[in-house]
Amino acid sequence: MFLIIYRLNGKGKYPYKIESRDHSLRVFIFGDSMATLQTYEKAAVQAETDTSSLDIRERMLRFGSGAISNLDLVVAILGTGVPGKPVRKLAKEVLNQITQSTHTFDIDKLMLIAGMGEAKSCALAAAIELGRRIFSIRGTRIGMPKDAFPLLVHYADIRQEHFIVISLNGGHEVNAVREITKGLINKTVVHPREVFADPITDRACAIIVAHNHPSGNLEPSDEDLDITERLRQSGDILGIPLLDHLVFSEAGYFSFAEHGLIAAENRG
Repeated sequence: MFLIIYRLNGKGKYPYKIESRDHSLRVFIFGDSMATLQTYEKAAVQAETDTSSLDIRERMLRFGSGAISNLDLVVAILGTGVPGKPVRKLAKEVLNQITQSTHTFDIDKLMLIAGMGEAKSCALAAAIELGRRIFSIRGTRIGMPKDAFPLLVHYADIRQEHFIVISLNGGHEVNAVREITKGLINKTVVHPREVFADPITDRACAIIVAHNHPSGNLEPSDEDLDITERLRQSGDILGIPLLDHLVFSEAGYFSFAEHGLIAAENRG
């Protein structure tokens, strides 16, 4: 927000130029002739800009894009909101729409969000598609838990629990990373049917599951142990073994396999 206060007297026709620091606002005022002698006082001009995207750009330049949350990345792409809907509110709705899709999202559905016209929707779709084509996670080989953690870290700072499944081929290369559910994670919500549905379609040879602990505590709960055992048994029946279950936060991760909580034979 810039508040510019200027005062001109009538000492000839001298031009005055007042310019905002980000060059988005330019005000030109000309004083009257000496004969007329008029005074202009307290003429206020306000230029309101959304500085949240500027802060994000500064952080990206300083720390790199990997340090930016999903929400802030969407904010950076959108740039601005619309009247009655700030950019962060718009970005949250967009992010919810994107994360509901497993492979891609429909631009037409994105445009149903108030404030998302053709230009914003196409710009966002183009950014995601370019990232998918050039930096796709597909084919990344998972040899140990630390290889899987970079695929999950962007969920680490989210305040809700998210349960994720990583589908792997016979060489333990990534087929896909999918969000199964979010909210309170329990064995009623995390059903083997939902966890294995897409890996079966992928013709996966193994899976790794993971979920974040917003509290930061990496110790698995009794519920986590029960869920892991159910998924291990289901995987054995389906021929798609569960290789590991990662509990993670911004502080790091806990690997069931590394702690001997999943049978060694499952890890292949």
